Amino acid sequence: MLRVSEIRDMENQIEIPVRGATLSGILTTPRVPRGIVLFAHGSGSSRHSPRNRLVATTLNRAGLGTLLFDLLTPDSESVDESTRELRFNIALLAERLGFATEWIAQDPRTRDVPVGLFGSSTGGAAALVAAAERPARIAAIVSRGGRPDLAGTALANVRSPTLLIVGSRDEFVIQLNREAMERMQCEVKLELVTGATHLFSEPGTLQQVAELAADWFVRYAAPGPLLASSGWTDG
Repeated sequence: MLRVSEIRDMENQIEIPVRGATLSGILTTPRVPRGIVLFAHGSGSSRHSPRNRLVATTLNRAGLGTLLFDLLTPDSESVDESTRELRFNIALLAERLGFATEWIAQDPRTRDVPVGLFGSSTGGAAALVAAAERPARIAAIVSRGGRPDLAGTALANVRSPTLLIVGSRDEFVIQLNREAMERMQCEVKLELVTGATHLFSEPGTLQQVAELAADWFVRYAAPGPLLASSGWTDG
């Protein structure tokens, strides 16, 4: 098992060019990654979010690379805090997630590995739309407290195995996830974390999310054995 300090040593600050903007991110990769998971979060979060970092660290320990990045620029985030309009612009968020997916496919550290998407809140919808647009590229999806209903007609076109994780006390979002499942034609599973509310702030619940996500990605996005266990580098 790798120490957290060893994992942090592998972090690389990166920038992803998208249409009209540049997105900042943190890429963490093992020497030979089993897969790479891109994080798509809702507004009010960022690549520095402690919740996302906890999940990412668990994935790293499972031999998966991670890309934490901001779907909105600082200026756009400031606008969204006042108007709340961009956090629900799923087309924009999905487009930027798609740009990041293509960037990953070209980077020498990650271009030959399976890609998974981890989405939170409206980022869950963005992940589903992005996956529907590139079914051959995305190996698996995990949504944490997500809004898959906002993916609309794209739901029927998702082909990637999808895990929907919701807190058992987040009743409204549970219903939205169940309704979305009925419109999906891929393998999809709903997992309820007992005692958790929308942000999984209750003790131990977020770690459960991280472990469920790691199991799902290892099963579908990284099915082979870990090829390099002697140590990781910063690329």
